[in-house]
Amino acid sequence: MSNVSYYTAEGLKKLKEELNYLRDVERPKSSQAIADARDKGDLSENAEYDAAKEAQGLLELKISKMEETLSNARLIDESQLDTSKVLVLSTVKLKNQQNGMEISYTLVAESEADLKAGKISVTSPIGKGLLGKEVGDVAEITVPNGTLKFDILEISRN
Repeated sequence: MSNVSYYTAEGLKKLKEELNYLRDVERPKSSQAIADARDKGDLSENAEYDAAKEAQGLLELKISKMEETLSNARLIDESQLDTSKVLVLSTVKLKNQQNGMEISYTLVAESEADLKAGKISVTSPIGKGLLGKEVGDVAEITVPNGTLKFDILEISRN
């Protein structure tokens, strides 16, 4: 079953760079670690060799998962996005009804989320609660420690 993921151009570039780094730098290092451990003698009692083989297996699994993610990745054409509703790549200005604070979030793919930069995942509780909302709507979002209510003040694109 394929899980299509949507990425910005920047996010897709980072994913490709990380995959290339794993293939071109980490994979040769892993092979060299196995070769070095093999040179140390009897493989049946060589913990360093076993650890290097296990690390190689984990690296190959990570590479495989990233290749699958990349094969199912789709680039988002920002010019085609509807600006009347909250969608992926929307920057949303919100007002918390409980305390009156205003905050802005940009909804992004899970792999691009960075709360410090104001980027939240569309799969997060807040992201899910905002999707499809329009300016003037109230987003009622259930989070682990209660329910939050936000007024949607503004929707824009980067």
